[in-house]
Amino acid sequence: MTVLVHTGGCQCGAVRFRVDGELGDASVCHCRMCQKAAGNFYLPLVSVRQAKLSWTRGEPKRFQSSNAASRGFCGDCGTPLTYEAPDGVALTIAAFDTPEGIVPKIQWGIEAKLPYVDHIPHLPGEDTMADQDATSFLANLASYQHPDHDTAEWPPEERG
Repeated sequence: MTVLVHTGGCQCGAVRFRVDGELGDASVCHCRMCQKAAGNFYLPLVSVRQAKLSWTRGEPKRFQSSNAASRGFCGDCGTPLTYEAPDGVALTIAAFDTPEGIVPKIQWGIEAKLPYVDHIPHLPGEDTMADQDATSFLANLASYQHPDHDTAEWPPEERG
């Protein structure tokens, strides 16, 4: 029997996680608390359910966002990581190393959905390097973001 393993973490690599087992339901939440926690239009989450969640590097700091829930995030870079409530833990989908396979099945909190969110897929789209005004800036850009997998070379040498 093969056990599913999912890994992920924050942008800077200070907090990493591993989930052993099948993930639960994936969703998008539009409620105002999730908007604020994500600093975004909505927050994509996936339930851990019966799978085993372990923190393999560091652990999130937590903010008690209501009387019933707390939000976990990296204390160094601020990446949102968890929604923790009495019925279980959910992880932010984009924090996974391979988020493309975690597909939301429902939207919650639609009473707070921003009025333009449904229009976003109809906006024109361009590759990053298509912005001619930013080409020289982007060509010399060095990312300090943790790679989408664990590696023995991380963290990199001190940056000057």
